[in-house]
Amino acid sequence: MDLISDILLMAGSFGAAVYCYVLSTRLKKFTTLETGMGGAIAVLSAQVDDMTVALEKARGAANGSAEGLEALTRRGEAVARKLELLVASLHDLPDPAATPAPAAAEPAEEGRRLRFVRRKSPRDALEAAE
Repeated sequence: MDLISDILLMAGSFGAAVYCYVLSTRLKKFTTLETGMGGAIAVLSAQVDDMTVALEKARGAANGSAEGLEALTRRGEAVARKLELLVASLHDLPDPAATPAPAAAEPAEEGRRLRFVRRKSPRDALEAAE
């Protein structure tokens, strides 16, 4: 009986050793960085890092655009206030129909003719353009 129990014990230990060997080879293949799951995890980790950097750049650009837009909005509001002030000051001007017409132009000015003088451009400027 002892012999049978020893044989069964040796068969069980041999089966456990084969099972452990198969598991270790599968685990090595699983964690191989080039072809296994480890490689996929490494690639995904690198992609996550790249996306984080891209997200930070996009966030910085969005913040810069928002600040620029806020500055333009403040500038537009200031211009709108100035325009409102100018329009309000236009109401204070006298009515043009109520003011007397300006004096008639002098007769000496009516007889004058405008005179236009045409000058030729120097040749040097034309040669430089060619």
